[in-house]
Amino acid sequence: MPPVLDPQDVYAADRPNKLSPVVKDFPSRVYVPNTESDTVSVIDPKTYKIIETIKVGRQPQHVVPSWDLKTLWVNNDKGNTLTPIDPKTGKAGDTVDVHDPYNLYFTPDGKHAVVMASLDRQLVFRDPHTMKIQHTEPVSCYGVNHADFSLDGRYFIVSCEFSGELLKVDTAKMKVVGQQKLPYDGAMPQDVKMSPDGKKFYIADMEADGMWVLDGDKFTKPTLLPTGKGTHGLYVSRDSKEMYVSNRGEGSVSVFDFTKDKLTKKWHLPQGGSPDMGGVSADGKVLWLSGRYDAEVYAIDTRTGKQLARIPVGSGPHGLAVYPQPGRYSLGHTGVFR
Repeated sequence: MPPVLDPQDVYAADRPNKLSPVVKDFPSRVYVPNTESDTVSVIDPKTYKIIETIKVGRQPQHVVPSWDLKTLWVNNDKGNTLTPIDPKTGKAGDTVDVHDPYNLYFTPDGKHAVVMASLDRQLVFRDPHTMKIQHTEPVSCYGVNHADFSLDGRYFIVSCEFSGELLKVDTAKMKVVGQQKLPYDGAMPQDVKMSPDGKKFYIADMEADGMWVLDGDKFTKPTLLPTGKGTHGLYVSRDSKEMYVSNRGEGSVSVFDFTKDKLTKKWHLPQGGSPDMGGVSADGKVLWLSGRYDAEVYAIDTRTGKQLARIPVGSGPHGLAVYPQPGRYSLGHTGVFR
């Protein structure tokens, strides 16, 4: 993989407005996949208005920036297709046949796309451009959905939502090398994010109402840090000091301080809501989250926690992508950049 800019901070390339030359001329937009409307709502973040609605395949789950930053892939899970969107023009291209694409990642070297085939119980390694299958890795857990890569990119940690398990996968060998059951009855792990120094992985758990803290290298038993009901999405601030944790079951966002190793704030959405997946604006000032069960999107001030906007969208909004974002390349999901 390309070497990190700072061994003590894997997110050093993600500083405010530090846009790659590839994306610097792309218009700033928020792309919202509406799982039950089979559309993507495109929001202008300056006006908080929907400027376009793109028809896509059945049950779009996430909008995923490609490794080379040039394409946004809409994961049409039940439609068994990917819809490419050109972020320069905002126009959708021809769909690509990909079975059960619940979520999508890219290996740090850019050589493989990794499809999280949740119901197929597979990790499917594909060509990152054509999406042709390179290797299929069957898994014995159920509901592979989110992941993040180690500091050196040699392995990645995967959450299995429906069986409450974690996987450790060797990136080069494309093989599962570790598997464990989370120590909580009914665990439902979701988003995965690594600490800036690469020493810990955090795994949101919607049923345990907190984040699991895992030593990825040792892959030993993790500990639980309670955050709020329905813990779901994890997003690192542009200065790498904090992480925003969406608590879908209580309409709140917890703020975790990496240096203090503790939760320092909790922001509650006015009138409640169901904050789910999203991302941070290029300047780092706004956290964008989908309201999964409320057909809306929230814009939150990252300095004060104040709700800036509440925007009606289609039904079942899920893995929205704020784009462009800073970084040299994308590891997938709604925008995990290095």
